[in-house]
Amino acid sequence: MDDLQQRATSPPPTTTPFEPLTERDLAYAVAQVVADRRNQLGWSQRELAEEVGMKQPHVSRLESANKLPHLDTLLRIANAMGAKLVVKFEEPE
Repeated sequence: MDDLQQRATSPPPTTTPFEPLTERDLAYAVAQVVADRRNQLGWSQRELAEEVGMKQPHVSRLESANKLPHLDTLLRIANAMGAKLVVKFEEPE
């Protein structure tokens, strides 16, 4: 798990003050999760795009963290990849 993904999915250490995620941090974390899962499945960006019903450049932009995807897009991607989309809020420690 890379640093950005860990920061997006784990509470910050208790020795430092709470530092909220930015939209850019979240875009990077989402990009990494999508790319990792796609690679686990052995799919190209084009294959993922076909499964989701979008064009390959859209997948490329998502995986480049150029834009935070809409929740409905993430749900379609998760469903296409046989994954469960989980959204949760956690209190900092």
